[in-house]
Amino acid sequence: MVKLISLLLAACLLCTSPAAPAAPLPRTIAAVKPSVVGIGTFNRTRSPAIVFHATGFVVGDGLSVITNAHAVTALDSEKLETLGIVTGKGDQLQFREASVVTIDRAHDLVHLRLTGNPLPALTLAGNDMLDEGSDLVFTGYPLGILLGLNPVTHRALLAAQTPAILPTPTSRGLNPRAALQLQRGAPFTIYQLDGTAYPSNSGSPVYDPETGAVVAVINMTLVKGTKESAITDPSGISYAIPVRHVRELLQQGSIPK
Repeated sequence: MVKLISLLLAACLLCTSPAAPAAPLPRTIAAVKPSVVGIGTFNRTRSPAIVFHATGFVVGDGLSVITNAHAVTALDSEKLETLGIVTGKGDQLQFREASVVTIDRAHDLVHLRLTGNPLPALTLAGNDMLDEGSDLVFTGYPLGILLGLNPVTHRALLAAQTPAILPTPTSRGLNPRAALQLQRGAPFTIYQLDGTAYPSNSGSPVYDPETGAVVAVINMTLVKGTKESAITDPSGISYAIPVRHVRELLQQGSIPK
């Protein structure tokens, strides 16, 4: 009987599967979040002093920040606003001044530069375009600081490679960037994502869920109806600028990439 019990115990041990390794995505998100920052303006004479505009992320030597160009066009020098990044957690906001190095309006990207201590930086993926069907994630601030400065991660499927200009039924749908693309001829290719992004997600890094390497930058979301419906009734269709254009932007200056 003792021998039989021993054999049964041994068989159970052999059948027991080894512990499954921890899922890579939670580890990747934890590594990416410290590099994701808010983009905003500061004016000590207004209330609130900090106004949130978009999301950005740190690259290179930890002092370079990438975001959408349209996020910095709202800066009003006449109101003594200062451009910079917003860091912290929850309602503990900290503002850090930044300067504009290079603006690429055609691809709606801007390179900002910080001074002082570097922040954790993300790695940029290669220039090769991704295959349709690739699983991706992006992290940013979908509602700005309405719910506190808490980065949120969304899954996304790369649904299509598509021209940057969306069809518009009337001239009212043309924005300055679309007009510029029409003047230049054929538009460049962007990624269409099956994933829900919100207005303040502009500038969020889109990255590989296993490695954390940035493959694109959230640029816009398809809006059904009014701008308010982007929050109340999101389309689930978002667009992102391929990372090759970020590399080109960084190469335009003498700043380390």
